[in-house]
Amino acid sequence: MKILEWIGIGALVMLALLLLLFVRRWWLVRQGGAIALYLRLSTLVAGRGWAPGIGRFVGDQLRWYRLFSLVPRPRRVLSRQGLAVESRRFPTGSERLGLPPEWGILRCTSHHAPVEIAMAPTAVTGFLSWIEAAPRRAASTYSYRPSPN
Repeated sequence: MKILEWIGIGALVMLALLLLLFVRRWWLVRQGGAIALYLRLSTLVAGRGWAPGIGRFVGDQLRWYRLFSLVPRPRRVLSRQGLAVESRRFPTGSERLGLPPEWGILRCTSHHAPVEIAMAPTAVTGFLSWIEAAPRRAASTYSYRPSPN
């Protein structure tokens, strides 16, 4: 009888973890500004290293949350300042097995290191608009002070 109890407890724990994953995903998407986004975590093997997740636009940041994780904070944060798109391509080779074929892969450069992200065509358009909408550095450092007349 002890074995059946342990199997039941294990099944309940697995169901609770699965429920937590769905609640976390619902919570992330419910807050708005969320898109499906794959991020390439490793470039050691060509075409591999892609991880699914949810990207959220929050102010000047794109926060990436890993899809199959219970951690409430983002795994990666990309700042809009200093982020530039280097190239755009479609999945090739073994990438076509893990990514939808119509998705675009963007190779971006940031302050820290190059990063590759993959997203749907409509999300690519929104992402590029978000990057271009960044305030200019010269304009953000300039402050207007009226003369004391």
